[in-house]
Amino acid sequence: MSARLTAAFTVGFFLALWAVPAVADGIPKDIPPTGIVSAVDPQARTIVFHPLGADSAITLPLDGSVDPSGIPVGSRVIIRMEERDGHSVVLDVSEMFVTLTPRLMIALVIVGLVGGMLSGFIGSGGAFVMTPSMMSLGIPGVVAIASNMCHKFPKALVGAYKRYRYGQADLKLGLVIGTSAIVGVQIGIRVQKAILAAWGKAGSDLYLSLAYVTVLLSFGTYVLFDAWRLRRGGIEFKTSRLALAVQKIRIPPVMDFPVAGLRLSVWVTVPVGLASGLMVATIAAGGLIGVPGTIYALGATAIVATATQLVTAFVMGLYGAVYWAVGGFVDIRLTLLILAGSLIGIQFAAIGTTYVKDYTIKYTMGVAMLIVTVSRATKVPVLLADLQWMSLSAGAVGRFESLSFWALVAALFSACAIVFGATIHGMWRARRSGKARSG
Repeated sequence: MSARLTAAFTVGFFLALWAVPAVADGIPKDIPPTGIVSAVDPQARTIVFHPLGADSAITLPLDGSVDPSGIPVGSRVIIRMEERDGHSVVLDVSEMFVTLTPRLMIALVIVGLVGGMLSGFIGSGGAFVMTPSMMSLGIPGVVAIASNMCHKFPKALVGAYKRYRYGQADLKLGLVIGTSAIVGVQIGIRVQKAILAAWGKAGSDLYLSLAYVTVLLSFGTYVLFDAWRLRRGGIEFKTSRLALAVQKIRIPPVMDFPVAGLRLSVWVTVPVGLASGLMVATIAAGGLIGVPGTIYALGATAIVATATQLVTAFVMGLYGAVYWAVGGFVDIRLTLLILAGSLIGIQFAAIGTTYVKDYTIKYTMGVAMLIVTVSRATKVPVLLADLQWMSLSAGAVGRFESLSFWALVAALFSACAIVFGATIHGMWRARRSGKARSG
């Protein structure tokens, strides 16, 4: 009976996944957001636009605020349009894919390295550092998310396998949460595309920044406090009251998750999966919800939760990468560069988790979250000015940009230092303990 109910649950969620596009697609089919501008007529103030996937080009008029000389011809662009008297008018044209310089390539590999270390250490995928870093390097938010998701699933696969071998990842729990997470990914992608179509690149970046500030500040503060409390009390793990209540729910199907040491109704994992999927499609950081949700709502330890999240991240990353790629938002160059760094970082960090205490993982997560919050918060006024929703002097914009950049550098450095320091210290302590026993 349990197997039949489990199968019914899986089929039901994939049917829901199939139905989501029909009810949640907020983009008009006749106004594609991306494509190539093949010609610009400054006199007539029109452009010839080839929508992605369309057989023919369309001629579109420009709004009076658009400078025709600044429109890139022959490059992939994101456009924002508005309906006026039954006609589409272009309000904004933004270049989609950046020019890669040696300096940018090195920076992306470093970002991937730090993100990989965080991914292997705290199971969040490291995207809450990587996506803002890519945006600060001049990459449009939606492209950063899409490229990040594309690199996520091979990296998550490596990390999940590594930590499964250490007996930390619960494959069954990760796949169950991943099933409902796919539905959340679909919803999140639709929301992101609708915002992009309505307010363009600046609006999309503002939405992402506000989402980061809200989520990171909330979770970062709570996780850091919890880590401090555990370290002060010397308690490795205590199941929350919420998790104890959730574990008493016995709505079929009920499954055993041996690695996590839990017996749960599959349905209680749905909120965690949906929220993770929505978050990963919105800001490419599903672990911000998935890891705390698995710890505080389901009752897993931090080590098992972070490892299991890598399994879920693989499922979400694979699905999201295919979806974004079909839409043409993935920059494979960025994907390969951050993946190169990530695969190195995740191997080191996965080893580190075998030597550190539970609260160290939470401490690392909390510190990195709060510093990235500062970076994204200082970017908000600049984006509001880009949308002409507030006025800022050129000097003020420069100061905000500089503060945002250096806060991000601090986040990358501190996260890397904590992971590296905790791992080396744990290995040294384990070696000393082994020598003492042998002596």
